[in-house]
Amino acid sequence: MVSAPALALALAAPLAVAPIFVAPAQAFFGGFGRIVYDPRNHAENLVTAARTLEQINNQIASLQNEAQMLINQARNLASLPHSSLQQLQQNVSRTQQLLNQAQNIAFEVQQVDQIFQQEYGALDLSIPQQQLVADARARWTNTMGGLQDAMRVQAGVVGNIEAQRVEMAALVGQSQNAVGALQATQAGNQLLALQSQQLADLTALLAATGRAEALVEAEQAAAAEQGRIQRQRFLTPGTGYQPGNARMFNN
Repeated sequence: MVSAPALALALAAPLAVAPIFVAPAQAFFGGFGRIVYDPRNHAENLVTAARTLEQINNQIASLQNEAQMLINQARNLASLPHSSLQQLQQNVSRTQQLLNQAQNIAFEVQQVDQIFQQEYGALDLSIPQQQLVADARARWTNTMGGLQDAMRVQAGVVGNIEAQRVEMAALVGQSQNAVGALQATQAGNQLLALQSQQLADLTALLAATGRAEALVEAEQAAAAEQGRIQRQRFLTPGTGYQPGNARMFNN
């Protein structure tokens, strides 16, 4: 790249090498054919030459300033050579995959409504005992799966921290070494994208943890209702507990 002083000097060359035409010092012939020197006219010629040289220097300086301005504009339009988009998308994809692997109850409204209606809804007194036990087992499985899913999402979010640290260091370095306004702005935008990815991880973590807590509370509520039904069956006359004969010591 041609430096600003060289460019300015090249542009100003026609002006710098242009000859300076000044009126010669006027002289006149005095008596007896002698040339008489006019110091006043000579001084005026020197002042004119100095002013002309100053104008040329000013033009050179102006061209240098314009060249430097063009260089600065080119720097401000230079694009950032670093992009963190792929790394951030990979981090988000890993977290999303963990959410999609939710056990038993996915993060879908229709499936949540269906399973809750089936396994956590109002229990019927006519349900056989084996069905009550099977439903309780299914609810316990949902709870344990939700807790495991939450821990997996937590592990995935923690695993993204190191990648985020490396990317943040790279973006900060790019921002500090930016040669123009565009590079600095792009580095700042990518830092905001990194922050958005961190917020996405936090949202996923809160969703998985809240899901696990909701399953625990739902299981406890269903267990309390099942206990009430079993107690009512036990105390119902004719269908409750019936004592029988017991044999001891093989007698």
